[in-house]
Amino acid sequence: MHNYMKIQSLLHLTIAFFVTLHCVYAQPIQKNVAPIVQHIDYKASKRPDRILLTLTRNPSQEMMVTWRTDNSVSQAFAEIAEVTQNYDFYKKNIQLTAISDTITSIENEQVIYHKVKFKNLKPNTQYSYRVGGRGYWSEWSDFKTTERAFTKPFQFLYLGDAQNDIFSLWSRAVRGAFKKAPNARFAVHAGDLINHSQNNYEWGEWFAASGFIPKMIPSLITLGNHEYIKDDTGHKVDVSALWNPQFNFPNNGPKGFEDRAYFVNYLNTKMICLDSNKGIVEQTTWLKKVLKENKEPWVIVFFHHPVISAAKGRVNTAIMTHWKPLFDQYKVDLVLQGHDHVYGRGNKVNSGLGKWNENSGTTYVVSVSGRKMYTLSDHSWMDKKGENIQLYQVITIKQDSLNFKAYTLDDQLFDHFELYKQKNTANVLKELPLHE
Repeated sequence: MHNYMKIQSLLHLTIAFFVTLHCVYAQPIQKNVAPIVQHIDYKASKRPDRILLTLTRNPSQEMMVTWRTDNSVSQAFAEIAEVTQNYDFYKKNIQLTAISDTITSIENEQVIYHKVKFKNLKPNTQYSYRVGGRGYWSEWSDFKTTERAFTKPFQFLYLGDAQNDIFSLWSRAVRGAFKKAPNARFAVHAGDLINHSQNNYEWGEWFAASGFIPKMIPSLITLGNHEYIKDDTGHKVDVSALWNPQFNFPNNGPKGFEDRAYFVNYLNTKMICLDSNKGIVEQTTWLKKVLKENKEPWVIVFFHHPVISAAKGRVNTAIMTHWKPLFDQYKVDLVLQGHDHVYGRGNKVNSGLGKWNENSGTTYVVSVSGRKMYTLSDHSWMDKKGENIQLYQVITIKQDSLNFKAYTLDDQLFDHFELYKQKNTANVLKELPLHE
């Protein structure tokens, strides 16, 4: 009888725990736990994992790295050394103590996230770093700081939603992108990295699929709707608890969105991230100020929900009415988006609201890198479009032009154009051949 009562008590506690989780996360529990068949090891251990580089507001002299361990590693470190031809360059390293935060996952696993900002680095210099603690260390991984000023063209990667079958199929897209542009300076992800915001296994898939790439190529990421927790009515409540400790971006956004909306000045290009899920109006004032004060010749904005959808039955009126007029007014060069799980590109995007001059020449792109697909719309804004294809994009920034290439996963060019900067007027877009 005593054992029976203990079992009953344990059962009641378990039910109460999951009921509490459902109230907090407002999502079916089965969507936020690992599947029965697990293709990766996703639980934290003493060994550092989920190592991620992100850019700071000063990419010529700084870099941010984050990683996680189990809760036995209460004190962690990062070591960094300038790369030389000498094989034991790493012995001249500087060790930095990490800032660490403990979180509890939905599976009641306590994990410690660690972060270090490398400061006072030399511009245009290759460094190698490792992270760890208690004798458990990662491998050494390399990155390079940017120059103080633009001197030659550079490339970056752009990937739309990953979201589904991340480890098994999205891995082909991110690895294909790295193979095509191994010297890319950073990677832009347009949101919905995973499908269920609190699912630790899915986050594990994203890092396993990416492999060593995010350890060497810094990421710039915007929040998708699947990174948000929803209540029982479907409204977004807050960002996943697994997001904030892992992803650390420049804290220069508007109040309440400091690290969800941010910008980075990278050589001759201003990269602006917006959170298209919440606070559209609150971000608008900040966006106008950033665009008005901008001194960089190229301006690229990225967020999740498209200004005008490329898929059927999807409308984002708030973005059209609040952000698009600013893109028009300040002649933003390129807007990178996700969410629609199709491909669309055009530079004559007309909202149909008739409230502003829309002939700004801004080029809009919607793309998808994962395997989940939607039905393409017949919106007239798209000069190039496609459905049921996984894609990645390589963007090359030059002094007076921008080259854009979208590739399918069988290594074929799907879209290819170049933007030419014009003084005091809209960019000229030139369609280019679909061959290398």
